[in-house]
Amino acid sequence: MLNIPLMKNNILPEDKEVLIDFIRTSDRFTNGPKVREFEEAWSQWLGVKHSVFVNSGASANYITMAVLKEMYGSGEVIVPPIAWSSDISSVFAAGLTPVFADVDLETLAMNENEILSHITDKTRAVFLTHVLGFGGLTQDLLDELKRRGIPLIEDVCESHGATVNGKKCGTFGLASNFSFYYAHHMSTIEGGVICTNDDRFYEYCRLFRSHGMVRELMDEELKKEHAERYPDLRPEFLFAVPGYNMRGTELNAVLGLNQLKRLDANNRHRVENFELFVNHLDPEKYFTDFRMDGQSNYAFVTLLRRPDREMFARLTELLKEENVEFRRGTAGGGNLARQPFVRKRMPGFDPAVLKNADFVHFYGLYTGNYPGLEKEKIIRLCDRMNTL
Repeated sequence: MLNIPLMKNNILPEDKEVLIDFIRTSDRFTNGPKVREFEEAWSQWLGVKHSVFVNSGASANYITMAVLKEMYGSGEVIVPPIAWSSDISSVFAAGLTPVFADVDLETLAMNENEILSHITDKTRAVFLTHVLGFGGLTQDLLDELKRRGIPLIEDVCESHGATVNGKKCGTFGLASNFSFYYAHHMSTIEGGVICTNDDRFYEYCRLFRSHGMVRELMDEELKKEHAERYPDLRPEFLFAVPGYNMRGTELNAVLGLNQLKRLDANNRHRVENFELFVNHLDPEKYFTDFRMDGQSNYAFVTLLRRPDREMFARLTELLKEENVEFRRGTAGGGNLARQPFVRKRMPGFDPAVLKNADFVHFYGLYTGNYPGLEKEKIIRLCDRMNTL
């Protein structure tokens, strides 16, 4: 058997050692100086002005949408059907309305023309997910969004280090979100980050991260403005927005600082692995026309070349026989518009109109990719899949 899990050895002995050393020598474990140090290190690695460390990538989604609503008001957000559930649930939670746009198979991200066709005077943002390591943007889309004054929010939770035209995903929009869950490119066990170059957006992310408390602001003028507006309230307990408690801990940040040191090297292994996988698949049986330039693969995406339920069933049985862990439907289990939490809130929407998302839903899956995955196992996996 091939015995390929979705993730292996993402927390190394050296990571445990730095945590042990920190516990022995520190007396502060909640959000503090190590969180700030990690935020600064991440901002430098990504190439942005501000980062806000939170307790998960999903929390980053929720805060980002809450700040969007606070700054831009009610309206619609164009969202992808191939993403993670929190990309959609965060829109609902913020009191905004999700509008689905179908995806391209080459990147699994929303199609440019689909996005543009759904923009109206109610559109408050485009919330684009860079799926499973693919860069999902085009320059034409960026130019058109800028021309129309539509903010772009990037979900990069599964695509650390992916690039578009040589620039890192997560640096194009008003804000971007990353996840450091155990199975992702790097891990803080649980954790995520919001990134932005916009000073006001950054300050409001800090507010929403910690109960909406004004004392969390870095901008002293903004603090003063709130205090003067509400003189009957104590500045140390002034809650400006309906915030959450989504702070990360010092332990998460310490682990993140250590993992960040090897992120680029690990990403190079992931890229090489995925190229080997795609190049050894039979293109008559499997879709192999992915946008490979700039990819930073999270997991091996497998799509059938054409609809064939019997072949897909044989594929899943083969993977079970070889003990290759997989997830059907790729990111988020496939077409999120089919999920009950969406259907209950959008009863008149037919998820089948999202034709490419539905194809991925019924004829797509992914298997694990990680830096230590043996090259011979990748080739053997492809050989076995090609026999179907």
